[in-house]
Amino acid sequence: MGRSPAHIRNPELRFEAMRALVWAAVAGLFVLAVYISQSLLVIFGAMVFATMIDGGTRLLGRYLAIARGWRVAIVIVAMIAFFVWLGYFAGSQISQQAAEFPAIVGEQIGRLLGLLREQGFAIQQDDVQDVAASLVSGVGTVTRAIGGIFGGFATILLILIIGIYIAIDPNLYERGVAWMVPAHQRKVFHETLETMSFTLRRLLAGRLVGMFAEGIFTWALLAYGGQIIGIGPVPMAALLGLLTGLLAFIPNIGALISGALMVLVGFSGGTDMGLYTIFVYLLVQNFDGYVLIPMIAKKTVDLAPALVLGAQLIFGVMFGILGLALADPLLAMIKVGLERRAARLDNETSAEAED
Repeated sequence: MGRSPAHIRNPELRFEAMRALVWAAVAGLFVLAVYISQSLLVIFGAMVFATMIDGGTRLLGRYLAIARGWRVAIVIVAMIAFFVWLGYFAGSQISQQAAEFPAIVGEQIGRLLGLLREQGFAIQQDDVQDVAASLVSGVGTVTRAIGGIFGGFATILLILIIGIYIAIDPNLYERGVAWMVPAHQRKVFHETLETMSFTLRRLLAGRLVGMFAEGIFTWALLAYGGQIIGIGPVPMAALLGLLTGLLAFIPNIGALISGALMVLVGFSGGTDMGLYTIFVYLLVQNFDGYVLIPMIAKKTVDLAPALVLGAQLIFGVMFGILGLALADPLLAMIKVGLERRAARLDNETSAEAED
């Protein structure tokens, strides 16, 4: 049988050609990953949502000896009921506050920018709006493909649907990915994935606890704390508590945004109320930083705040609000993977030394 005309007889040239082919394949995969990175981020968001459902399902399994499918259904129904209640609460309790909120914030930002311009800073309100719009509009390739004003809703819907499918039978998808891993590496793959899943469940459980605690704490202090010291309740206490709780899902930056909104609303009621909202913000953040976060970090991967902030800045620029929200879980998964690999290499080195 004759050899192909493209066959390279020289072994050294053949080796170099194979190495060049490998590097070309790596470069091609890198370009492909960059091109579809926003879609991959949506899939990772679905995995994060599936992990939330899985954590609730496992928690129910401690008390209810029923099939996993029923427990998944209970968790999903509970989530839907919560959002229905939240919508009802927002509609009946804080809808008027939400309608007035943009005007109050816009007015206070205008006053702040006017003060800065008096001090020589050439900052226009349009500049602030452009920065906010560019952050919120980073909804990714999938969103743009689906298009229009419904893009953000479609992205969220995709995350929810894919997450529910994964949560119903995660082993199915784990086996599908493991099939692409070399046979001798599959045990390591399953162990690493289990560690990542465990860490992500703990991280998200701690995040949800922190969101609830910060939201309730902020609402109580704004609604009743001001009355105790004689300055009266802060306007929109319920709305600010809700926003603080939701934004607590995004470490660092979420706290800054909720604090800025709180202070802007506070100063709309006078200097004393504005100073009180600053006190509330510092108190809530110190409670979160010195009580909640250390308790959560003991149960999950401990991430350096500067590292998390750097990842948020990078992912925020690349992917907008979705990148900000998922930077922390993604960074935690990368750290777990690197730690597992380092531990495995140490074990192999120790075994070789003993031999």
